Amino acid sequence: MIKKDLMKILSNEEIADNIFKMVVSGDLVSELNEPGQFLHFKTGTGAEPLLRRPISIAEIDKENNSLTVIYRAEGRGTKLLSGEREGAFADVLGPLGNGFPIHAEDEGKTALLVGGGIGVPPLYELSRQLVKKGIKVLHVLGFQNRSAAFYEEEFAQLGPTYIATVDGSLGSKGFVTDVIKEEGLQFDLFYSCGPKAMLAALSSTYGDSKGYISLEERMGCGIGACFACVCEKAVNDVDKNYVKICSDGPVFPVGMVKL
Repeated sequence: MIKKDLMKILSNEEIADNIFKMVVSGDLVSELNEPGQFLHFKTGTGAEPLLRRPISIAEIDKENNSLTVIYRAEGRGTKLLSGEREGAFADVLGPLGNGFPIHAEDEGKTALLVGGGIGVPPLYELSRQLVKKGIKVLHVLGFQNRSAAFYEEEFAQLGPTYIATVDGSLGSKGFVTDVIKEEGLQFDLFYSCGPKAMLAALSSTYGDSKGYISLEERMGCGIGACFACVCEKAVNDVDKNYVKICSDGPVFPVGMVKL
């Protein structure tokens, strides 16, 4: 059930260049189950900015009634959010969207998780849940450079983790697809979140594999009412040739949407 909650900010710290990790606590945590869903944060104290900011969930901690989000302080709204301090309250709407599916028949199989930039955070909670289900995980994370990288150690505690940076300042030089090929990674299914160019390259190369992609998009309402985040389907559908990323997604089976 979607709820609106004033969540207490337990911490809000910069963990990489313009990348912030915020931990919040509130009743909304009890509604979270699917990795890959997102929250809508109201930023600022007045009427502006008007629209909420969609931020993916990086970790769910029901035992302590808290959750973690990781976001890039880039626009006006997220920069305002990065200035919030411990003890303040965040106006949050969620959980929103459909997350990554985890199927019982995949137990014992190997899943490849591929993230790019700010598409990395939702894969952390996904990886944690996959491991609990008995699914082996491999991670390939792509960043622009060393200063933009984060959570390498956290992912490594769950399974083998490979890093790619565009300039080669950390891990392998190049893109995530280069690392997958160079390391000869073998997997039964894959999950990915990040820039469309990265998702398109993965879908083109591994489209015959069982896979799921999570799209990043600017959103208005976040609940499917405003049609601000419409994406065309890859296959013509008599009834509906588009999907709304906020409510139909953000996670889709590979090959469902045009990239």
